[in-house]
Amino acid sequence: MIALTDQNMVQQVISSLVQQPPLAVGRSIAPNADRFAGCVRQMCESRRFSNFGPLHGALRDDLRELLTAEHLGLFANATLALTIALRTHGVSGGEVITTPFSFAASVQAIEWADATPVYVDIDADSMTLDPVAVEAAITPQTKAILAVHIYGVPCDVQALTRVAKRHGLALVFDAAHAFDTRIEGVPIHQFGDATVYSTHASKLFHTGEGGLLVCNNAEKHVAAERMSNFGFDGTGDAVCSGTNAKMSELHAAMGLSTLSEVEAERAARTKLRAQYETALSELAGVQLVSIPPNVRDSLQYAAIRLNDGSTISPTRPTRAENGSRAKQSVRDAVHQCLLAHGIETRKYFHPLCNSFSYQTRTDGAPMSRPNSALPHAQMAAESVLCLPFHRAVGERAVNAIATLIEQTLNSR
Repeated sequence: MIALTDQNMVQQVISSLVQQPPLAVGRSIAPNADRFAGCVRQMCESRRFSNFGPLHGALRDDLRELLTAEHLGLFANATLALTIALRTHGVSGGEVITTPFSFAASVQAIEWADATPVYVDIDADSMTLDPVAVEAAITPQTKAILAVHIYGVPCDVQALTRVAKRHGLALVFDAAHAFDTRIEGVPIHQFGDATVYSTHASKLFHTGEGGLLVCNNAEKHVAAERMSNFGFDGTGDAVCSGTNAKMSELHAAMGLSTLSEVEAERAARTKLRAQYETALSELAGVQLVSIPPNVRDSLQYAAIRLNDGSTISPTRPTRAENGSRAKQSVRDAVHQCLLAHGIETRKYFHPLCNSFSYQTRTDGAPMSRPNSALPHAQMAAESVLCLPFHRAVGERAVNAIATLIEQTLNSR
């Protein structure tokens, strides 16, 4: 393993990491300064700052061409885009089957679309929504399926499509982690009825804040665009209840200025992923979440699974434990060890969405419809850790991270 070829060097790097600012788990691409300044000048000269201005149109057209997405719209953020996608597909008052293993926005979009989330388990290997569990949970109240391409790993899109068609359900994909992901060259948004991408600053391509909605039906696309602008139809009449979900010109300027920088970041992250693969390859109990060979990697996260949530004894008991040696998951032990050495990681996604405190009413009853056990989702929530993944992470830091993980595992 590379991390162990020069123990003195590795220990020096580990020591130096403690002396420096934390190594962030993510780092936003900086926009091309000249392009951004030019966009801002154009915006100021035109006095167009929102309401589908020329920068909005330019970014939309660039992304439609890049992603091969005819019916693509820009939104203020991906959560609003997802909410509107669900509302335009008629989920209000019904149930939406989804995964508990995702970011909070996935389920909150269902709730803001006036529907009830129904959680089912994930596939043990891919950690995406299990089509068999989805079909078993369908009732007359089910209106749609909301599936998440987790860490850029695609769902079983074919199986979910068959389930949705058999039961006449809308199929919406949350592709927040899967910008420009393709399966055998086919853009991920060509599956299902609608797909939402996040362009938040934490994503590889970003607009600061923002989201993209791609619909596979022209009428749904028009309805979503209308809903993003207070329901107006162009005559001054509001033909439906809408909201304000438009992307501003300033955020479009950010997008136009970062889009040209994406390929350089992708190249750096491709190299970084290979370095992680090499450094972690000899560590038993550590699995780097991989992308299927027929899939274009979104390069959004470097996620590892650590020994399926088994436990490890901490080196010191806490006061609250009154001297007892409590157990903690291997994942949590690695997270704490890396943080102590100035390396940030994220426990994406813990806790599960169905475990948030607001998901239980004051009378103790669950807000979502009762569902079956979620063993695979719970295991994923207790074992996955996302490592620093951006061009500022060098090979020496990768080796130090691998060594710290190994030291933590060996302390069991």
